[in-house]
Amino acid sequence: MRIRELYYSNTNTYLIQGEEGCLLFDTGWAGTFPAFCHTMGDMNIPVQDIDYILISHYHPDHMGIAQEIADLGPVILVADIQRNHIHNSDSVFTKEGKMQFCPIRDSNVRFFPIREGRSKLKEIGIDGQVIHTPGHSDDSISLLLDDGSLFVGDLNPLYEVELHRGTLIEDSWNKLMALAPKTVYYGHAKSVSVSDPAMGRSEEKKDLYAIVAQIMKLTDKGYDISKIRKKTLCDESFIQDVMRMYLTHQNVGVQGILDRIEIKNR
Repeated sequence: MRIRELYYSNTNTYLIQGEEGCLLFDTGWAGTFPAFCHTMGDMNIPVQDIDYILISHYHPDHMGIAQEIADLGPVILVADIQRNHIHNSDSVFTKEGKMQFCPIRDSNVRFFPIREGRSKLKEIGIDGQVIHTPGHSDDSISLLLDDGSLFVGDLNPLYEVELHRGTLIEDSWNKLMALAPKTVYYGHAKSVSVSDPAMGRSEEKKDLYAIVAQIMKLTDKGYDISKIRKKTLCDESFIQDVMRMYLTHQNVGVQGILDRIEIKNR
């Protein structure tokens, strides 16, 4: 089995190649389909070689090109707990005028009971399980492979759990950690080893960490960009990025925003 991270979107997406087929985990924003196809071409892998698409949750940045990919043959797998959420983002794209967005057609969807995820994955030679991990959203799922590879979408990073004691986020991480994952693959952060005590934190980010925390606090107080710029002396585009990520990602912490900025600018 082989795991490939696909670099074409601000959202991390992963191609998992099993013994008998391929699974794509998450797809990225609408409008990234040409870049996705180019990336697949660079790897000499036809899109048609993908058997299944599995989406961590149905927010715009994770399912935006699912139908365009499915039009080439792959089947969209949807866990039963996600059934009522697959069209959650349709109105978001409509509001933003994303004309290139193709809503998921139910005829391209194959529903499965989440407890039967292992047998569904086994069809393409992947050993693993699908787990309901609410916290970021009610329809969030994680994929844990038997080799310890864990794909969590937008579940708040493990190093943020201290900020979310007593919440569904902590409950979901407790459930996952009980299954002894080895490597965590995030939707908006670098993959990390569970044994790494830093879990993505580094000394050189301390100053930036404090600045982002200040922007978040000023945003909570209702300050606009111009006032935040005067207080922080930060670039306006950086402030906009921080504010956008803070306001659109529920329960995100400072490190989560730093990771998203790093992915965007890589």
